Order: sequence, then C-alpha cells, then structure tokens
Amino acid sequence: MKKKLFYLAALVFLGAVFIFKEFLPFTDLESIKTFLLSFGPLAPIIYIILFTLVPLTLFPDALLAISSGAVFGIFWGTVYTMIGASCGATLSFFIARFLGRDFVTKLIKHKAEQFEDGIERQGFFVILIMRLIPLIPFDIISYGAGLSKIKFLDFLLGTLVGIIPGVIIYVNLGDQALNVHSPAFYLSIALLIGLFALSYYLKKKFSFDKIQKHLLASKEN
Repeated sequence: MKKKLFYLAALVFLGAVFIFKEFLPFTDLESIKTFLLSFGPLAPIIYIILFTLVPLTLFPDALLAISSGAVFGIFWGTVYTMIGASCGATLSFFIARFLGRDFVTKLIKHKAEQFEDGIERQGFFVILIMRLIPLIPFDIISYGAGLSKIKFLDFLLGTLVGIIPGVIIYVNLGDQALNVHSPAFYLSIALLIGLFALSYYLKKKFSFDKIQKHLLASKEN
C-alpha cells in the first residue's frame, strides 16, 4: 500500500513538474494569462500547482500572484493564491524538515534563515511578522522554519495570516493591469509602492535576529 502511494505521489509530482516546465518560457502577464486560460475549467488547479512548485524554481512568485488577478479577478485570484502560497510554503517546510540543511543549501543556493532554539514557543508570531515583510524572501523563511523546531501548525497559521495584505495587493494589481489608464490601476500601483516602503522600513527596524531575541526575551520575562 505504501509503495502504491509513493508511486502515485511521484507520478503526480512529475506531472506537476512537466506543467511548470511548459510554463517557464512565459515571462509577461499576457502570455501567462493565455497559458492559464488554455486549461479552461482546470485553470485554477493548474495555477495552484504552479504556485506550489515555485519554491523549487527561480520563477518570481510575485509575477505569478499578479497574473492570478488578471485571470481570475481579485476575489478568486486571492483565494487561489492563498491556497497556492500555503501549499508552496508547506512543500518547502517539509523538504527542509525531512532532507536537512545540506540539501536545502544546494537547492536554493543560499543559507536558509537560522531560527534560534526556543523560538518554537513563539513560532506563530515570528512567522507572522516575517510574512508581513515581503522583502524577506518567502521561500527562505519556509525552508528555515522547516529546519527549526517550529510546529507545522504554527508555521501554517502564521503564513496564512501574514501573507494576506501582500497577496491582496499583488492580485489587485493584476486585476487592474489591463486597465492601465484607470484610477483603480494607479491606486493599485500606489498600494504596491506603499507595501514595499513599509516593508523596507520594517526590515531595517526589525531584523530577523532582533525579532527572535525580542520574542525570546519576552517569553523569559
């Protein structure tokens, strides 16, 4: 039974990788939209699969999130992106947890963030804060959390809540991208600039290490 499940999972994974490989040549919003719509009713599933596999590639997840707004609209684009981002974060988390630091370093060509021992008791809050700062690479945090003792449920809930503002702003930008002269489009650009400005400020004021030290200190007190 376990072998059958393993082979089924491997088959599904290889099929998903093939879909992503076909997708990779597309680098602009219009071509991504055409690619997704070519799957008809299956477009949401294909989109979620693509977003799930983003951590295994160098494809910019922001561009994929923006495309969802152009294809599905702001409501469903947000829903599908939340699902896809959560699946991608989960994939990264368990790759790190089961395959270890050496494998992760080779995979992402970068050292994952080092979570301090004891931070797992504040796992939800540290992940939440990290997710609220888009300039901190999404996948690096996911891999780093997987290498730590943070509980998966805390990681997932922190991710789900923390990505809401960024996802809505990116998806809204895609939803308005085909109406470039409308006031709504200019507003979406202003929101994106505001998000990055706030993220830049928070990243300078609250470094990864500072956040952990603060949470650990508050727990001791």
